[in-house]
Amino acid sequence: MMTSKKVVELFYDVASPYSWLGFEVICRYKNVWNIDLKFRPAFLGGVMKGSGNKSPAMVQKKVLYMDKDLSRLRDYFNVPMQHPENTNFSSLSAMRFLTAVQEREGGNTMAEQVSRELFLRIWNEDKDITEPGSLSEVPAAVKAGLSESEIKELLELYTSPKMKDKLRSTTQDALDYGAFGFPLLVCHVNSKAEVFFGSDRFELMAHCIGEKWLGPQPEK
Repeated sequence: MMTSKKVVELFYDVASPYSWLGFEVICRYKNVWNIDLKFRPAFLGGVMKGSGNKSPAMVQKKVLYMDKDLSRLRDYFNVPMQHPENTNFSSLSAMRFLTAVQEREGGNTMAEQVSRELFLRIWNEDKDITEPGSLSEVPAAVKAGLSESEIKELLELYTSPKMKDKLRSTTQDALDYGAFGFPLLVCHVNSKAEVFFGSDRFELMAHCIGEKWLGPQPEK
């Protein structure tokens, strides 16, 4: 007899390369593990400010380590990550847009597709995500299966006070769970929230939720 699915929340921001790694791995496991995956797009800048954390970019040795680390992880996780020329940008518009996509759909399917296209846009194609035109053009939205009329509707919705408030609320939820960076995975087990930070805690997470870790590419 199958037990009820464990709810797993993924808090992430497309500005975070480690979020992309965590995002792809948990997406690969959503039909392997007995889990109900909930995407929680949030604003990393708000989490950094709210937690008093500082960007790794402010520490030269961390920057040098991360360059090497992400290159190794790209191959291990099989995620087509490249180093963009510009990493000094705000993801606020993109995360509001994602919030609007999720709100309009009322589910995860389109949010997953648009999230992946935005990750690709930044961390593979080195393209802008800060301007409305960038959010509406191929591939970030059209390629993800949105029609022109749907994109127009989303571009009106994502700047609304409702979406700004929803993103702010989700970001606060992350802070309330103790977030200081992304990705943040929150597993609800026996009425208790187990919190895991980073893209390298899946083995421990699997142990805590009673599942088996099969590596970053379980289909293999």
